[in-house]
Amino acid sequence: PRAGTAPSLSIEENLCMALRRGKPRRLALGVNAARRRTVTENLCLVEMGLETRLKTQVSKLSGGQRQAMSLLMATIAQPRLLLLDEHTAALDPKVAATIMQLTDRLVTERRLTTLMVTHNMDLALRHGNRLIMMHAGRIILDVQEDEKRQLTVPGLVQKFHEVAGEAFTTD
Repeated sequence: PRAGTAPSLSIEENLCMALRRGKPRRLALGVNAARRRTVTENLCLVEMGLETRLKTQVSKLSGGQRQAMSLLMATIAQPRLLLLDEHTAALDPKVAATIMQLTDRLVTERRLTTLMVTHNMDLALRHGNRLIMMHAGRIILDVQEDEKRQLTVPGLVQKFHEVAGEAFTTD
């Protein structure tokens, strides 16, 4: 959660910087009325009350609030690809569930192509429409949405052992 934000800047400053991602930069105000409105509207989606704390320094936020902000910052400028690398790993289970709900909502509403890297097999099965499992840098399993819906964590582990088989004995 700490890596995705500038802790000494305010909530609105962080998000206004993210709004400008991929656009030409010039000398101008980072925060203006139009950007503040956009930031406030987007913060309402997070449902953590951050829209009323625009001037709060990010260092004062909890890990979950920072992670929600990082996710919002990553999606606010409509990226072509959203890469999520263990984005709930450092959070307690309740906060992680909240972040995953926010992730699902943002990905769906903004129609974002997303690649989520996770070691949590339950998350891998419950989210997304395709599951690709890798071992030793190679794709060893590619499960499409229909088959994925039928799998359980023990079933996925079994499938992994079936396809990885010798990979465990040769390493």
